[in-house]
Formats: sequence, C-alpha cells, structure tokens
Amino acid sequence: MKSFVLTISLSLLFLFAASAQELNCRISVVSPQVQGTNKKVFESMQKDLYEFMNNRKWTDNVFSVDERIECNILINISEQISSDEFKGTLQIQCNRPVFGTNYNTVLLNYKDNDIHFRYIEFQSMDFNENSHIANLTSIMAFYAYIVLGLDYDTFSPQGGSVYFQKAEKIVSNAQSATETGWKAYESQKNRYWLIENILSSKYAPVRDFFYSYHRQGFDIMSEKQAEGRAMISESLKGLQKVYREKPSPFMNYLQLVFDAKSDEFVNVFSESFPDEKAAVVNLLKEIDAANAGKYQKIMQSQ
Repeated sequence: MKSFVLTISLSLLFLFAASAQELNCRISVVSPQVQGTNKKVFESMQKDLYEFMNNRKWTDNVFSVDERIECNILINISEQISSDEFKGTLQIQCNRPVFGTNYNTVLLNYKDNDIHFRYIEFQSMDFNENSHIANLTSIMAFYAYIVLGLDYDTFSPQGGSVYFQKAEKIVSNAQSATETGWKAYESQKNRYWLIENILSSKYAPVRDFFYSYHRQGFDIMSEKQAEGRAMISESLKGLQKVYREKPSPFMNYLQLVFDAKSDEFVNVFSESFPDEKAAVVNLLKEIDAANAGKYQKIMQSQ
C-alpha cells in the first residue's frame, strides 16, 4: 500500500514538474511614500498578485518549467487614498533566453504611471476576459498578455497576435472605468496607446523586428556570430522605416524597443566590423537621438 501511494505521489510530482503555467513572474510591492499604515496589507497584495500571475492559465499551450517566461513587476504605491484604494506606478520587465547561451535578452522594460486600484485583503482576485471587474486584475492581465505577445513574436513572425488581441479586449472592456490609463484622450502614453501601436499595421515592421532580431539573429550568434549580427543589423532597418514614416507623434512602440534594447545594441555591435559599426551607429542615432551618446561608444570600442 505504501509503495502504491509513493508511486502515485511521484507520478503527480513528475506531472507537476513536467508542465507549468506560462509565467515565472516575480512581484514586488513597495510603499516608501505611504506613512502610518499597516504594511502587512502590501505583503498580502504582493502574495495575491504573485499567485494571480503565476497560477493562472493564460494560453492553451503546454509549458515546461524551464520554458516559463521570466518577468519582473515592481508596483510602487505612492498614495493610499482610503483603506482599500491605492495609487502608484508599475514597472515591468520581461526577458527571453538566447538559444545556445546563458544570456537573457530584455524584451520589455516599461513604466506605467496610471496605476489606481482597490484592493481588499483576503478577497479573491477576480478577472473575466469579457468584462472589466476590477482595475487591478485588468491591469495585471493586460501586461500578462503583452508579455506573452512579445515573447511569441520572437519565435514566429507576428506570432503573438492572439495575445495582443486579448490585451486589446481588456482595454476595450475598461472604457467605462473611472480609473485612468485605458482611454485615448487621457494621455499620450498609456495602456490604450501601447496596444494601439502594437496592433496598428503601420507598426508591423516593429513586430517583424522582434522575430528577425531574436530568432534569425540572436539565436544563431552562438554558432554563426557574424551572420547573426548581420541579421540583427538588417532588422534595424524595419525600425528605421517606421521612424521615417512617423505613423503617430509619440511612437510609443518604437520607444519601447529602445528602452529595452539600447544597451544591448551597444554590446552587440561593439565587436563588429568597422563598416558595419559605422552604418549601425548612423542608423541608431537617426532613430533614437536620445541615446546618440551611448551609440557613439560602439565606434570607440576596439
């Protein structure tokens, strides 16, 4: 009997280890500006958000533990309006492993300044794809789908469309919400404009960049460094095309790429050939002038 129970236990353990949810999301909730309140509520919030992001099934696909998408979310509570109402910011970063290496490349490094929600300790965190139930879970689900969409876009051309469409639906459901961050007229940079840019056909070359840069470029560099770097260089032309056409005044999606990749661009091309360095630096300075000084370091490297 004991042997039978042990066999069943080991089988369940193996099954759990063999399949997992899609995200491995580390959550931090901090509140340095909030004084005179019970800080345990933020510990509970952090735990509940961790379970919401990591225990929920976000796709129909099967992931092994090693295949989970790595992401980090920092919620900085700047104001406690009432016992259950909070305001703050959210910083999210997600990474993707590079084939044949121990290196993780950053896909997203984004700050959302429109974080306003209610949270009641020990109350279940409900979410429904078809309606806006609670602002906190809608925000978290929105970014879960953004992370999934970006990751899938790196493995097949525009492979993340279904997840971006789910993020778009969350925005659509939230149009009657009183909290900011969901509507076009509220800001030039918010969740509405982020998903609008991503799904706009005018930004299709940026989505194509995610595939060619990662799958056709980075993933072959461990074996074919020059060829991989050449593909990465070629992929930048898609970003240049979007920049020159300027489909919208603020181009949030393009800025998302620079916020995630500018340091990596320098590292990748610092070991390149002189002609390739010059061409890449000129292109990057054109499309991302704010980081021109950073890109100049490529030319200074030996």
